[in-house]
Amino acid sequence: MKKIIMCLMILLSTLGLHASAATPDQVVYHIDDAQAQGLKGLRNLRNHLDVSPDTQIVVVTHAMGVDLLMEGAKDAKSNMEYAPLVAALKSRGVRFEVCEITLKNRDLKKDQFLLDADFTPSGVVRIAQLQFRNHYAYIKP
Repeated sequence: MKKIIMCLMILLSTLGLHASAATPDQVVYHIDDAQAQGLKGLRNLRNHLDVSPDTQIVVVTHAMGVDLLMEGAKDAKSNMEYAPLVAALKSRGVRFEVCEITLKNRDLKKDQFLLDADFTPSGVVRIAQLQFRNHYAYIKP
């Protein structure tokens, strides 16, 4: 009887490993300060996809993090524009979202943002939903 139980446990654990290997990783990157996290975060995203290209990634921005996705936005230290990096990541399947509460609070308009940006009613709520409902891993660069 012990051998049967042991065999069943091994079989179930093996099936679980195969099922999880077929499911791509899901990750949410949280950006709330473009100057502190922008370039570093975009590089982290690129590196993440270089190592694990099937990963499903959503970048949620709010507060000063939305600046990352504004037309003409640049890194203050390097003067590097974010747009080409964002476009390259978008072409690899990364989704970029901007918090609409931040838009209202900062009196910003959707047309000030890159075409690669999508919008979400609340950045914080979106992060919580991705983590809790969809089991996304959380990364804050």
